[in-house]
Amino acid sequence: MMSRWTPNVTVSTLVYHDGRFLLVEEYDQISQPGKPVLNQPAGHLEADETLIEAAERETLEETGWLVEVHSYLGLYINTAVNGITYHRHCFIARPLSEVPDAVLDEGIIGPRWLTLSELLAEDQKNRLRSPMVLPCCQDYLEGQSYPLELIKDFR
Repeated sequence: MMSRWTPNVTVSTLVYHDGRFLLVEEYDQISQPGKPVLNQPAGHLEADETLIEAAERETLEETGWLVEVHSYLGLYINTAVNGITYHRHCFIARPLSEVPDAVLDEGIIGPRWLTLSELLAEDQKNRLRSPMVLPCCQDYLEGQSYPLELIKDFR
């Protein structure tokens, strides 16, 4: 019997405040193991949670920030160097508050707030974890945004 191809469903959160994007500095586990890289707060959808719940949870677990998702930025698809295809649902959120002494996920160095020019400089140094990071930021700055009602969850 042939195995069925299934992409990995992931979420990411674009948080922009005072001219800076909230990013996560973490150790790369896929293409350059052990190298510090930058990513939007992102991760896998877990059983029995909505995409929005996953985005807010991942942001807290990776940055120590509570956020409120208010819009959908888009679906970004990439096949990584490990051969896995990721369907990344990117959401736009506003920061609510930083949680003091938050315990971050393993492999996370910490949150970083970067301007677009700083992010572009990091891209030149090959420090973005995924080719999806920069397009998400650029799409946001170009005004791309969709209402959350675009997503229909019938659970």
